[in-house]
Amino acid sequence: MIIVDVRTQEEYDTGHIQNAMVIPNETIGNILLESLPNTDDTILIYCRSGHRSEEAARKFLAFGYENVYDFGGIIDWHYEIVQE
Repeated sequence: MIIVDVRTQEEYDTGHIQNAMVIPNETIGNILLESLPNTDDTILIYCRSGHRSEEAARKFLAFGYENVYDFGGIIDWHYEIVQE
């Protein structure tokens, strides 16, 4: 499973789920095919509250990704986060 944080880099740096990669929602486009070339991978998407992750999930699906799950917001994550 690939975990994708679609918040900004600054938000990601303040705390993120371990092993998550950051692809800001506003930059989603051809970068997906470069960063995540296997459209069959299982992808879990989250943001801060759930709005951007919902929008990003639709974008992933439009680019042909098949196993996309919208986790919602990190505010609902009740486990440890990584802070940089």
